[in-house]
This record gives sequence, structure tokens and C-alpha cells, in this order.
Amino acid sequence: MCFSPEADIAAGVVVSGVGIDALRHVRQTKEYPLAAIPLLLGAHLLVEVYVWWGEAGRVPEFVAHGAVWLYLAFALGVLPVLVPAAIFAIEPDPRRRRWLMPFVVVGAGLAAQLMAIVITGPVSAQIEGCCLAYDPGPGYTGLFGALYVLVTCLPMLVSTHRHMVAFGVVNLVAVALIAWLLASGLASLWCAWAAVTSVLIARHLRRTGRPTSNDPPIGSDAVIA
Repeated sequence: MCFSPEADIAAGVVVSGVGIDALRHVRQTKEYPLAAIPLLLGAHLLVEVYVWWGEAGRVPEFVAHGAVWLYLAFALGVLPVLVPAAIFAIEPDPRRRRWLMPFVVVGAGLAAQLMAIVITGPVSAQIEGCCLAYDPGPGYTGLFGALYVLVTCLPMLVSTHRHMVAFGVVNLVAVALIAWLLASGLASLWCAWAAVTSVLIARHLRRTGRPTSNDPPIGSDAVIA
């Protein structure tokens, strides 16, 4: 959904680099799902390069179709459950963890349903203006889109970590902006959103990753009050 294959390559490399940095600052096992998001987003952008090349006839059709499938499988079948589960995993407040659990459950159900739609297909992508438009299949409806925004944006607003709350606010604004741009027939800003998201996650892990004498080592799932 970025502007060009070159833009996807540049954004994918940068976001992947941020993802590697985020993983370097993990101190507890429960932080790995969150830390993995930037690296996965970087790989996601690089997969899209092959979708662009497929539209231009630069790669075989089966490679292009596989790239479309992988792109949609991650966006629709992984992110809806990964994001709320990652926020749930790092939440230290038991009460807020109870609030977050419904998002994880709904996200898992949504991801399963959307993955089923992608699998049964047919999936496709085409260039519209200066961005790629994806069609996950005839089973995808506006209700799924609304639930997608719900489970990928709202959990961060419930977090006790102020950086996650700021992340949630930025996420809501970005999703609304992208939706408006798409509705207006303009270019998508998915690559920019992925970059901002990755930087915010890496910054959160850098700050929480500063060692103290009371910190449990990596591999410990103890909750820090």
C-alpha cells in the first residue's frame, strides 16, 4: 500500500532495523510479542515489493500471488490477535489485564475468521493511483473493518504504560487518516504508519529496558508492580 516498490524497500529496511533494535532491548520474555511487531512490519513491507513487481510483470505470477497472500495473511490473520496479546502480556495491573482479555479473545476470533476468508479467497491486488489496493475476498465486510480497528487500537488506551497510551492515540489518528485518504482516492500511508509504530514500540522498550537492581532477568515472567 506504499507509494512504490522503492518506497517499500526503503521503509522495510528502516522498519526492520528498528525492529532489531527493539528486540535488543527486551528484558523479559513477556516483552517479545511487542518487540516482534516492528520486525514483522518491516518484513511485511518487503513482501509487498513482490506484489508491486508482480503488477509490473517483473516476477512470475505465482510469486506475486504468494506475496499478496502473505501480505493479507499477516495483516488480517496475525495483527488482530498479536497487537492486543502483546499489550496484554506487558500489562502489570491485574484489573486492566481483565479489561484487556476481551480484546485478545475478539482479536483471536477475528483473526481466525479473516484468515479463513483469505484462505478461501480469491485474493487479489491491483494498482490504484500511486498505491496498491487489496481484495481479501468476497467474505470481507465493513463489520470486520470496524472490529479490526477496535482490537488493534483500543487496547493501548487501556494500558498503564503511558508510552502505550500515547501509541494508542497516534494509532487511532493514523488509522483514521489512512481511512480518509483511501476514501478520497489518495495514496495510503501504511509504510509511514508502520515506521511510526515501530519507533514508538522501540522507544517504549528502550525506556523500560533500562536496568535496575530489582529487574528480573530475561526468561522471567514475573509481574513488575
